[in-house]
Amino acid sequence: MDTDKEEFLREFGADYGYPNGPKTIDEIRATEFKRLDGLVYLDHAGATLYSELQMEAVFKDLATSVYGNPHSQSDYSSTTCGIMKEARQQVLDYFNASPKDYKCIFTSGATAALKLVGEAFPWSHQSSFMYTMENHNSVLGIREYALGQGAAAFAIDIEETLHHVASRSTVVPVRVSQHQIQRRSEARFLEKEPTGDTYNLFAFPSECNFSGLRFNLDLVKIIKEDSERILEGSPICNGRWMVLIDAAKGCSTNPLDLSKHPADFVVVSFYKLFGYPTGLGALIARNDAAKLLKKAYFSGGTVAASIADIDFVKRREEVEELFEDGTTSFLSIASIRHGFKILNSLTISSISQHTASLTMYVRKTLLALIHDNGASVCTVYGSDSLKVSCHEWGPIVSFNLRRPDGSWFGYREVEKLASLSGIQLRTGCFCNPGACAKYLGLSHSDLLSNVEAGHVCWDDYDVVNGKPTGAVRVSFGYMSTYEDAKKFIDFVRGSFVSLPNQIGCGYHFRERSIPFPDKDKKWFAGFMAILVMLIPYMSHHSYSRVELILPKFLIGMKHLLGCTYNSKAFCVFWVPEGSGSRLLAGSFYLNSITIYPIKSCAGFSTESWPLSNTGIGHCLRYDREWILKSLTGEILTQKKVPEMCLIGTSIDLHQGILFVESPRCKERLQISLESESYNGSGEEICIRGQRYEGQGYNNEVNSWFSHALGQPCCLLRCSMSTSYYLNKSGSVGMCRDGQSRLNFSNEAQFLLISKESVSDLNNRISSILIDGSRCKEGFFRSAS
Repeated sequence: MDTDKEEFLREFGADYGYPNGPKTIDEIRATEFKRLDGLVYLDHAGATLYSELQMEAVFKDLATSVYGNPHSQSDYSSTTCGIMKEARQQVLDYFNASPKDYKCIFTSGATAALKLVGEAFPWSHQSSFMYTMENHNSVLGIREYALGQGAAAFAIDIEETLHHVASRSTVVPVRVSQHQIQRRSEARFLEKEPTGDTYNLFAFPSECNFSGLRFNLDLVKIIKEDSERILEGSPICNGRWMVLIDAAKGCSTNPLDLSKHPADFVVVSFYKLFGYPTGLGALIARNDAAKLLKKAYFSGGTVAASIADIDFVKRREEVEELFEDGTTSFLSIASIRHGFKILNSLTISSISQHTASLTMYVRKTLLALIHDNGASVCTVYGSDSLKVSCHEWGPIVSFNLRRPDGSWFGYREVEKLASLSGIQLRTGCFCNPGACAKYLGLSHSDLLSNVEAGHVCWDDYDVVNGKPTGAVRVSFGYMSTYEDAKKFIDFVRGSFVSLPNQIGCGYHFRERSIPFPDKDKKWFAGFMAILVMLIPYMSHHSYSRVELILPKFLIGMKHLLGCTYNSKAFCVFWVPEGSGSRLLAGSFYLNSITIYPIKSCAGFSTESWPLSNTGIGHCLRYDREWILKSLTGEILTQKKVPEMCLIGTSIDLHQGILFVESPRCKERLQISLESESYNGSGEEICIRGQRYEGQGYNNEVNSWFSHALGQPCCLLRCSMSTSYYLNKSGSVGMCRDGQSRLNFSNEAQFLLISKESVSDLNNRISSILIDGSRCKEGFFRSAS
């Protein structure tokens, strides 16, 4: 055992690894999660993993049992009804909810359960929907139902002191900070205003999926019993308050005790608990609260009787039957008992302690990282003080990383490098815009300007105007190990922490091995590690010059990433603005350049080629500037249409013509590079979350490509931008100006390959094939 693990166990050994359980964590991983060998999975907040033992039990159950439709009357249908009844009870038991007080309504997931509450809640003009800033979009969506029925909606922040009393048994006074009240046009609601009681709804998560903060469940009683004092001075405090808890994230390690905290509605998704099944969740509703929900739609299974040609329907009275539309997912429902069996064997308290130990270790280690100049590396969100008990935080660590000068590493940059290192994590805002804005310090103006700049969920705009638009998140599950956490920490330390300057200029950032098996390390590290995915991101940052050095490749371009490579590692050197230093190239040189004008079609090689400034980075001019699209709107790629590799391309810059040829077409197609060749039609295209404005061509061009591929399609072009010229010497010259645009690349503008890597790959191919097939540098494309 290494010294680092010994130190970890000295601090967390009592909680880590299920020391009193039926299996230790090492035994669990070795027998139930063999598929994780060599992989670090750290996105359990997104979806935890199913156990192989659990799935064996599910498959055996399905293979040896017959389950009929629960709406039938056969013996097997009765068996299914019995299994579903047992499953409902298991869900209630998990939350310590008495069936006398609560009902379990199965849904397609937590989101569907939230939607059910929102659309059936008895909203009126006097009603209010109040919610904490830290809420998932699926909770915020309830606001549409409230505002649509004339109710008010507003967000609140809860005083920090509330979160530090989770272990106290008494309800403590709290204060809330209220955001602006939202309303839509009121006049149209007044005429049909219902009479009777006014009902309000307050929603909060048991655990924030952005920061991991666990909310004090005393909020249930505080809001239900003391709302007038909490909302003192607010015009929105009349009527009866009901409480909804989003437990989708929190219940995997810290389920609610509804006997102590009697919330009216709780939502859950089972894949968050034990990985399988997906597409199944539940709404746990108090009986008195469920009776207030008014559902308009009826379906099979929810009615006792209906008449087709007159307005008559008699609905079922049982809560579950009333709200479960159609045939439930009874096979998935039957399988959840095997998931609960896994959790119960380990016990939730042990799972909570185990994951908390890993969370605290990672949180403390990240906060302790510093650059060589003494600057902090990591900003961890929700960790203002390490004195706070780790049990007040769920198994989540969200953070962003800084360079020595204080500028931010983009979270997508971190995610891509983590993926190359075999680490799966999550980046972005995690569908929690309120928490994201709150922790990142983004104002309404910041958020709106980001949207206007083109930023949307899941895109690559990770830093806008010098501020991160999201964060990096790692999260732990019951099967996570110290080795997972340690490998992640080593990745961050090796990739993003500056070391003492060893070359006399700039910062020496990283020198590390890509962790592939020894037999594959040489060629795979050489081939994959030099995927320059960072190039599009570095142009966001204020560096006057970053020199790039790669095997057989030297590029003298502003704003580029710098690397030196050997068979075991690659290094990156940053040259800060104003340093006046320059990194020498040594013997590295550019051997050839391959351009792929049409995405996924064959390219052509050249010794020199212009560069284009896209406005957010640089790319090879005309590279992946065209795409082929089917008549249904699908973007065609070689993965779906292998015949695209037979379409050859070349460009004559002097003539201004793109030449295209195919063995299926007698004539070589000539397409002018000037804009007058368009047919005048333009359309918006969305690829991997990025919007493009595409220009179409005439029927003659589209017919040529349709014949070449054997299916109807059309050619579209994305306009390009300011251009620079690149040649073997690495010199750069200005070409022409234009509007800033992106090309159609998926991941990166450049793929840099060493000849040594290609040679090694060919040796491997020749050892398998006997037909003399060989691979050339031009065969590879940069994630296109």
